[in-house]
Amino acid sequence: MKKKLYLTMIAGIMSMGLSMAQAQNPECMTNLSIYAEHAKVKNYDAAYEPWKMVYESCPDINKANFSYGEKILKHKIKNSSGADKDGFIQDLMELYDNSSKYFAAKYPKGVVNTKKSLLMYDNKMASDDDLYNMLGEAFQEDRKNFKNPKALYLYFSTLVDMHNAGKKDLQEVFDVYDDVTDKVDEENKKLTGLITKLLPKDSIGSITKKEKRQLKAATTNSQSYGKIGTSIDAKLGALADCGNLIPLYEKNLDAKKGDVEWVKRAVGRMFSKECTDEPLFAQMVEIQAGLDPSADVYVYLGTLKSKNGDNKGAIADFNKAVELESDSYRKSNILYKIATIVRRSSKSQARSYAQKAINANPSNGKAYLLIANLYAGSANACGSTPFEKRAIYWKAADMARKAGRVDPSLSGRANKTAASYAAKAPTKEMIFSNAMAGKTVTFSCWVGGSVKVPSL
Repeated sequence: MKKKLYLTMIAGIMSMGLSMAQAQNPECMTNLSIYAEHAKVKNYDAAYEPWKMVYESCPDINKANFSYGEKILKHKIKNSSGADKDGFIQDLMELYDNSSKYFAAKYPKGVVNTKKSLLMYDNKMASDDDLYNMLGEAFQEDRKNFKNPKALYLYFSTLVDMHNAGKKDLQEVFDVYDDVTDKVDEENKKLTGLITKLLPKDSIGSITKKEKRQLKAATTNSQSYGKIGTSIDAKLGALADCGNLIPLYEKNLDAKKGDVEWVKRAVGRMFSKECTDEPLFAQMVEIQAGLDPSADVYVYLGTLKSKNGDNKGAIADFNKAVELESDSYRKSNILYKIATIVRRSSKSQARSYAQKAINANPSNGKAYLLIANLYAGSANACGSTPFEKRAIYWKAADMARKAGRVDPSLSGRANKTAASYAAKAPTKEMIFSNAMAGKTVTFSCWVGGSVKVPSL
């Protein structure tokens, strides 16, 4: 009871303090109302003077000083030049610093430093060295709030440019690549989780207006992370080829073989770049098994057995990997990895693992794309007539579209893949000449199931 009374008194005192501050400078409250109304309709020129008065006299009176202030100053920067533009840029830099000073909870360091870095980059005010150091500091000190897709790309891109100029070694490039791609995957995981939750409601029309906005925002942001992820991989390019990876890891193996994180990342990269025929891969898998006998190790051991023709042993290791992993998201990724390996020997087995990956994580778009590819690759084996053989592409295109719906970060690749498969399906002329409009084509091959032919 005493605690409740004490908290009530504190709240009253704080409220009284704010009221007194406002009463001491009623002009701030008047101008706050004026500039807010102008800013709401994007009349930033009219908002500038009243905003400036409030910001300079009462910076902590309302968070709007910083949220609207950022928009006002960005407008001024965009529509000015020379010394005026430089002045507005400096004003915005100071506003970012002050936002963290007066409203630290709303403007964490990772967000503020990212915004400052991007402002300097956009206005050509920072060298690659400066930009990389600023972004690196923001990422390392406040990784949780370092979410801006453009900033994530620039953090890695400037490092690659510095490496190409002989200023940074290749190991640092790989370390930052892993950090950045992990962050992209982490953020996209949150978005696709929300999308998976809301898509069924959207499909049956039970979604609320708020959820509709959430779904749209999550889809857009996931697409942005997908584009950035593609750009990051393109920037890395040939630097991660086996010809570069193997000498680097051989050089550092003795010094790093006790570093479990280094070993895991090295083995994972060799696996993803298909360097699994290299003797070093088998050697490092054994090292990882000794340091951290996790689920991934059994995926790698199964890969080696599969390459040596021991399919039974490979499947046993793959299943062991699935048993060891309790996290559904990581389990899904493991099942997808297994599907990509066994596809060489059995399309139906690959689909089975891909479907298990989807069951573990319904937003695993890569698994849908893999199934689509498996269907498309079976066209000649699934039908006795040209029409039946080409009909499989409808099924493949549908799976590709699903990939983009459940994981919008893959939508670019998924849409292109779906369009490519749809173009190989029977044309309207073929549908008409074979009198198949609206009918069903059943597949007797491993694919099974059927598709309904579009009506003309």
